[in-house]
Amino acid sequence: MTGFDFSVIPNAVPFLLQGLGLSLGLTAVAMAGGMALGLIIAIARLSRFRYLAMAAALYVNGFRAVPLILVIFWFYFLVPLLLGRPVGALYSVLIAFVMFEGAYYSEIIRAGLKSVRPGQWQAAKASGMTYLQTIRLVVLPQALRKMAPLMVTQGVVLFQDTSLVYVVSLHDFMTSASIVANTQNRIVELYVFAALVYFALCTAGGALAQRLNRDRHHAH
Repeated sequence: MTGFDFSVIPNAVPFLLQGLGLSLGLTAVAMAGGMALGLIIAIARLSRFRYLAMAAALYVNGFRAVPLILVIFWFYFLVPLLLGRPVGALYSVLIAFVMFEGAYYSEIIRAGLKSVRPGQWQAAKASGMTYLQTIRLVVLPQALRKMAPLMVTQGVVLFQDTSLVYVVSLHDFMTSASIVANTQNRIVELYVFAALVYFALCTAGGALAQRLNRDRHHAH
């Protein structure tokens, strides 16, 4: 190979877009599922029921203590065993990502809920609201503004982590770029292109997080 030849990239765009679509889709589903699961875990950790809070803490600390690639392997082999039938790499990965991200989003949400002034909790309780009504109607709307920048930042990290799905033979964006790089013998060109795409998308996500953070401070 002499010099650089980026002419192979336009022809590979449809294939690369398929991989990018998988990466973005995984990110979107894992963010939505992780936030929903994280909210449940965060509420459990703040619960007055000691054993429920302990179980939630064990979940969070357990998932945060192991690398994501290991969690992917666990669910890829474990889910079919539990269900007694194959579920495919995609669904196994989705479950793994949601369960893993739930632990991280729960800490973001828990910190956001705890940041709300105690007087807000007391006022809601005095008005006759239940614990869950207080969180849903009073605390969560106030905490969301504080949590949003960190949630977006975690989403950027999640998008980068989707490159790990190559271990179960899924063709995410990075894997698709690697396939083209090897088949066309244009490794440098494809990896430079992949780096630029990741840089552009992650920079955009970082800029959004910064803007949300500025808006939060201006609101105060």
